[in-house]
Amino acid sequence: MTQVAKKIMVTCALPYANGSIHLGHMLEHIQADIWVRYQRMRGNQVYFICADDAHGTPIMLKSQQLGITPEQMIAEMSQEHQADFAGFNISYDNYHSTHGEENRVLSEQIYTRLKANGHIKNRTISQLYDPEKGMFLPDRFVKGSCPKCKSPDQYGDNCEVCGATYSPTELINPQSAVSGATPVMRDSEHFFFDLPAFSDMLQAWTRSGALQDQVANKMQEWFESGLHQWDISRDAPYFGFEIPDAPGKYFYVWLDAPIGYMGSFKNLCDKRGDLDFDEFWNKDSTTELYHFIGKDIVYFHSLFWPAMLEGSNYRKPNNLFVHGYVTVNGAKMSKSRGTFIKASTWLQHLDADSLRYYYAAKLSSRIDDIDLNLEDFVQRVNADVVNKVVNLASRNAGFITKRFDGKLAAELADPALFKTFTDASEKIGEAWAAREYGRAIRDIMALADVANRYVDEQAPWVVAKQEGRDADLQAICSMGINMFRVLMTWLKPVLPSLAERTEAFLNCELSWDAVQQPLLDHSIASFKALYSRIEMNKVEALIDASKEDAAVANQPAVSGPLADVPIGETITIDDFAKIDMRVALIEKAELVEGSDKLLRLQLDLGGEKRQIFSGIRAAYPDPAVLEGKLTIIVANLAPRKMRFGVSEGMVLSAGSGGADLYVLSADSGATPGMQVK
Repeated sequence: MTQVAKKIMVTCALPYANGSIHLGHMLEHIQADIWVRYQRMRGNQVYFICADDAHGTPIMLKSQQLGITPEQMIAEMSQEHQADFAGFNISYDNYHSTHGEENRVLSEQIYTRLKANGHIKNRTISQLYDPEKGMFLPDRFVKGSCPKCKSPDQYGDNCEVCGATYSPTELINPQSAVSGATPVMRDSEHFFFDLPAFSDMLQAWTRSGALQDQVANKMQEWFESGLHQWDISRDAPYFGFEIPDAPGKYFYVWLDAPIGYMGSFKNLCDKRGDLDFDEFWNKDSTTELYHFIGKDIVYFHSLFWPAMLEGSNYRKPNNLFVHGYVTVNGAKMSKSRGTFIKASTWLQHLDADSLRYYYAAKLSSRIDDIDLNLEDFVQRVNADVVNKVVNLASRNAGFITKRFDGKLAAELADPALFKTFTDASEKIGEAWAAREYGRAIRDIMALADVANRYVDEQAPWVVAKQEGRDADLQAICSMGINMFRVLMTWLKPVLPSLAERTEAFLNCELSWDAVQQPLLDHSIASFKALYSRIEMNKVEALIDASKEDAAVANQPAVSGPLADVPIGETITIDDFAKIDMRVALIEKAELVEGSDKLLRLQLDLGGEKRQIFSGIRAAYPDPAVLEGKLTIIVANLAPRKMRFGVSEGMVLSAGSGGADLYVLSADSGATPGMQVK
C-alpha cells in the first residue's frame, strides 16, 4: 500500500552534559532511531534532532571541581556523546547544544512573548542560601531530615523513604550539599511562568491522543491536585542564559532545555540553507513533531513544554512517546556489580547491532521497564540473528556461488511461500510504526523459522549430490536467499550494520517498496561471514571493564560512604533503646499505582501482619525479587496515613538514595518477629 510522504521531526531527550552515555540512555536513542529508520524506508522526510543539555548548577559545580571552564567541559562532553551515538548508528541529522546561539535567541524570544502575553509573574521568595559558596541552593543541593518521617539524608524536594514532597525550607537540620555549611534564608525576586492559565488547554491536549493512556492518566492526577506557577529564574552564580533586562537573573535550565529541540533544528536550517524553520514550528504547521522521552521527565514535557509553546505562538508536538527504565539482570544498574555499563565500554567488547536487537525484542508502545538479562541476551542474539537469519543465507549462498557463478534462478521455486512472506510486510510495518517492536520481532522470527524449515525439507546439500538436479538446487537455494532478503529488509531499521553488509552481499538495496519483487536472474557476491556468534566470555569481559570504569571514576572523588555521609551526632544507649527493630519476612512486594517512588510491602512479623510503603521503587523496579527475603524494620514507628493506605513502620536500607539503595537482610537462622539488638 502506497503511503503519502510526510514531513516529520523526531527528537530524543537531551542528555545532560556532565556524564557519559550509558545503556539506560541508549534504550531511548535506539528506540527512536529504529522508528526513524523505518519512516525513512517508507519514503517519509524525517529530521532526527538532538543536543546536549548544557546548563545548570551541576554543570557549573562539576567544571569547578575539574578546574576547567563550563564551556570547555560541555564541549568535551559533546564530542564524547556524539561518538557514542555514532558508534550505535543513531542516525541524527543534527546534534547540537543548548548553549548555542540559536538556543539563546529562541529562549529570549519565547520568554519575551510569554511576558508580553501576561504569562510571566514576578514575586519575592525566601530561599536557602549557602553563605560559604555565596549562592542560592537548588532543591537537590540541600540535604537534611525529612519533615514527615524524620529520615536523615533526604533531598530538599522529596523523601525517598516515605515519598513525602515538601519545600527545602521544611527540612530538619538542612545542610548545603555543595559546602556542608548550614544554609541561611535570603529573599530574592523570581520570575514565574503562569502554568495554571493553561489548565483547560492542557487538559484537552493530554486527552487528544498526544499521550499514551498511562501518561494521560498520570496527568489527570496532577490536574486534580492543582497546577502551580513555575519558577523559571535562578540567581547568579549560574551557568546558563541571562534573562533579558534582568541582570544577575538566569533562565532555569528546564526553560531553555526543551527549546534546545528548536535550537538544534534552527542550527541545521542555517547549515543547510534548504530548510524552513517556520514550516516545522509555526502555529499552523502541517508537519509532524514527536518527542521520545523517559518517564522521569513526563511532567516537564506534557505540561510546561506545550504550555510554553502555546503561550509563545508555536506549535505543540503531535505525540510524546514515553518509555520506561532499563534494569540489568533483574536489578538496577550497579557500578559495584559491573552492570552500570557505559555505551563506549559496550562498544569495546560487543557490537551495536546486538544491543539494538535485544532492546527491540523487548520494547512495546507501553511504558514498561525492560530488563537486559545478559545470559538471555547472548542466547537470544545467537538464536535469532545468527542461527535463524544469517544462517539462512550461509547455508544457501555457497551452492549459488560455487555451482552457479553467483547467479540466482530466473524463477521462484515456491511463489506461494514467497507471497506468504511478502504479505506480512504491511503487518510488520504497522508494528514498527506503532512502536510495537517486540511484536514485529516475534512475527519476523516466526517467518524465519518457516524459511529454515523450507530449507531443511528441501535439503539442498542432498540435492547437490544428485545428478541432473542442478536446476532444482539453484531454485531451492535462490528461494532461501530471497526469503533471507525479505527478513533483512524488515530488520534493516534494527540492524543497520548487518543490513549494510547484507546489501553488499546481495548486490542490492534493502528497500521496503521493492520487497514484493524477488531477486531473479540476479548476481550476488561471494558469501563472507555476516555476523559472529557472541561468546559469554565477551560479556564477562564487559562486566569486568565496567567495574574498572566505576573504580576509576570513583577514585579521585570519594574515599567511601563515610566521605559522602559523615557519622551523625553521638546518641546515648537510652536514645537507641527507644527504637524497636524487628526481623520481618517480605511476603509480597508490589508497585504502587500512581506513585513513581513507592513499593507496597506486605510483611510477616511472626504472626502479626504489617503493611509498609517504602520509597525504594527506583532500586527495585522488579519488586518480586524482594519476596521471601528477611529484612529489618523499625516496628514502633507511629503509623502514617498516606494517599495509598496506612504505612506501619519503616524498612531499613543502605545507600545514598534513589536507585542506590539496598534493603537490609537478616542472617540465616533469624525468624520473623525477632528483636534486633
